[in-house]
Amino acid sequence: MKHLPKHLQPRWRYLAVELESWPGESIGRRAFQRECWYAAQNLLGDPGSARADMTVIKFECTGKTGEAIVRVRRGETDPARAALSCIDEIDGAPVGISVCGISGTIRAAEEKYLGRREQDSKERNVVFGNEERVAVVQECVADVRLDEAFVGATDLDCDLV
Repeated sequence: MKHLPKHLQPRWRYLAVELESWPGESIGRRAFQRECWYAAQNLLGDPGSARADMTVIKFECTGKTGEAIVRVRRGETDPARAALSCIDEIDGAPVGISVCGISGTIRAAEEKYLGRREQDSKERNVVFGNEERVAVVQECVADVRLDEAFVGATDLDCDLV
């Protein structure tokens, strides 16, 4: 089978995406891909979802943060960004998603927009709500463990012990 001529081949754009969830939650590539498809279908409908053709090319999620590269057709980046912003949980785990940038190649997306969130996170004891609790601390923010859930706090909300 012959390849299409260059002027007939589809043009792609690559969205560099950052994910953030509570510590201890695990998010898989398949689950993220499924949520991308559902969000695109729910927001854009079947024709819009097919036009955008969102596909997860690269996915890496360790701990509470992750990165992904989502491939979309050229000219459909705005609808794809809107669909990604509709995702608020993956497999029951609450998640925050932000698009860092758009690029014409995978390599440029990785070099320009991904890999910058490597921050040291430590588990420490903090005072929150007049009680000493365990928290995962990064720079000036902390995720404080309350019974079965986490609460996001800043250094002004809690005191390090």
